[in-house]
Amino acid sequence: MKNKLSDLNDHLFAQIERLGDEDLNDEQIEREAKRADAIVSVADQIIKNADLQLKAATLLAGHGYHFAPHLANIAPTAERKALAQGDGQ
Repeated sequence: MKNKLSDLNDHLFAQIERLGDEDLNDEQIEREAKRADAIVSVADQIIKNADLQLKAATLLAGHGYHFAPHLANIAPTAERKALAQGDGQ
């Protein structure tokens, strides 16, 4: 399964819709509020990870790829090797 930030956006808006359902009783609202808190917590981590990847890509774009092997998780292994060998410039 491949998830994208657009999928996260869809999940967040779906949760807003569930929270806005006027047919929910107090117990269901409480359950949805707890669920929303969990979703927001996970979403925050996903967004922080995406921000870190963007910063790494910006760093590489601005300063070259000669130190790409030291940034272990910004690209798949094969891609890192190609960048380190100069194939990605």
